[in-house]
Amino acid sequence: MENSTALILAYVGVVFMVGLAGIASAIGTSICGQTAVGAMKKNSGAFGSYMILSALPGSQGLYGFVCFFMVQNLLTADITMFQAAAVFGAGLLVGFVNLLAAYYQAKVCANGITAIGNGHDVMGKTLILAAFPELYAILTVAATFLISAAVA
Repeated sequence: MENSTALILAYVGVVFMVGLAGIASAIGTSICGQTAVGAMKKNSGAFGSYMILSALPGSQGLYGFVCFFMVQNLLTADITMFQAAAVFGAGLLVGFVNLLAAYYQAKVCANGITAIGNGHDVMGKTLILAAFPELYAILTVAATFLISAAVA
């Protein structure tokens, strides 16, 4: 019974990990896409820049999926409660950090898209600023790697 409880706990962590990170990317790319549609009314020639900036928040969903691959070997009938708690904790970490990182990265990108639409040359600077929230999403991948290695 304890193993099934542990396995359920671990899978709930995976749901947070993959689910929230995926939702994060859907929200982030949608925010940017909506802004890009508005910016195209003023400057349709910058679609390539809009598309690149709109795609950036999509990386968080990928990070959630990568983290799943790091913990999947723990998801067996022999999982201990300690390992399950580690997977659950990693899932919360990845899910919520990526959710916030994608949202705030989308806000940076959306502002850049608006500025480009208004004729300002800010593509490179927007990419640099958008990398800051991305860093914290990447750190969740590193943390998941360390957590999964520690409890394997």
